Amino acid sequence: MTRLSIPELHEIDQQHIWHPYSSLTNPIPAYPVSHASGVRLHLADGRELIDGMSSWWSVIHGYNHPVINAAIETQLSQMSHVMFGGIVHEPAARLAKTLVDITPTGLEKVFLSDSGSVSVEVAIKMALQYWQSQGKKTKNRLLTLRGGYHGDTFAAMSVCDPTTGMHHLFTHFLQENIFAPSPRCLFGEPCKPADIEEFSHLIARHADQLAAVILEPIMQGTGGMRFYSADYLRQVRDLCDRHHVLLIADEIATGFGRTGKMFACEWAGISPDIICVGKALTGGYLTLAATLCNTRVSDGICNGEAGVFMHGPTFMGNPLACAAANANLALLLDSDWQSRIRHIEASLTTELAAAAASPYVEAVRVLGAVGVIEMKQPVDVAAIQKTFVELGVWVRPFGKLVYIMPPYVITDEDLENLCRALVQVVGCDYSVKP
Repeated sequence: MTRLSIPELHEIDQQHIWHPYSSLTNPIPAYPVSHASGVRLHLADGRELIDGMSSWWSVIHGYNHPVINAAIETQLSQMSHVMFGGIVHEPAARLAKTLVDITPTGLEKVFLSDSGSVSVEVAIKMALQYWQSQGKKTKNRLLTLRGGYHGDTFAAMSVCDPTTGMHHLFTHFLQENIFAPSPRCLFGEPCKPADIEEFSHLIARHADQLAAVILEPIMQGTGGMRFYSADYLRQVRDLCDRHHVLLIADEIATGFGRTGKMFACEWAGISPDIICVGKALTGGYLTLAATLCNTRVSDGICNGEAGVFMHGPTFMGNPLACAAANANLALLLDSDWQSRIRHIEASLTTELAAAAASPYVEAVRVLGAVGVIEMKQPVDVAAIQKTFVELGVWVRPFGKLVYIMPPYVITDEDLENLCRALVQVVGCDYSVKP
């Protein structure tokens, strides 16, 4: 097949392709990528970019990794897909056992799905069906935190921040859930009674209506990139137990080492009733997610009216995706990933500190392999990204946030160059002009 020329690629892109969160009448330029390897994206025009985004936080071992490549090639020669209804296969079984072993204690039942948003839908459906099975049909709402983000499907949208969660246009079509203030106590700080007072009031007041609390543990991602107190999370777990409300932890962005723990819940030493994982699960190779729950939830559902959990994606347990996930997790678990994340955290802390001196910067935050520069005003994505590309790095800001989540395998030199590009760019005014 003849390769498209760069002009042909641009023409098709401009005329027909709708990118995420983009306009077709005023599109942001898209940069053609020819291939990727290690931590570098190779553009079709010959330029190389150090990837600071891990392709939306998923490519933790870099691109084109020989171990994951080999696992997929081996699986491809056996079967690429088979329905999961009434069938099981080794890649899915291995993955389920690994997830049970490495997630917080008690999460023993694994439901595989296609994407992070769907795993959140599954978690919410689990919570709702659990209480319906218990005869508590009024427990059909969710309590969540402002500043949160849980995905773009409808139940997931209903628990995203109604202002910063990007879904305010759909407010009148969504389930009306209950929002507590975003945690004020920062990571590393204690949670004082006043910090959780409103949350405590809301869960007590609405306990008879609440199926679950859903939150991103420790790090609120796309809704604001904030890091909050582990003590706050511990108290949320206690309040859920006290008021007979399930706890759903959305670890799609935080899971698999990104914050410095395998799962962010470990910072608080808690185990949720349900956990959602995705993004880094396959190392960025194929779309796959999982929702795990404890036996209380699974038994409650399966002993209820329906007798089964009412969900079943077509590509559930896809063998290729499971094979990629198994190879990816083996690479992670066999490495000294904790030391690597601590080293990245130290480098980010040192290198990004200078950004705080910019008159356009509101704050600089670092946790694990996450570096965040919050601007005072929203940035012009097209303009700021063009400058990043000219500097040889790939960074995709949103709103007021210019942030990086680099692959864990990034070298010191590449990380230093990435950070210096950030500091240089945020020293200029890239705010959206009225």
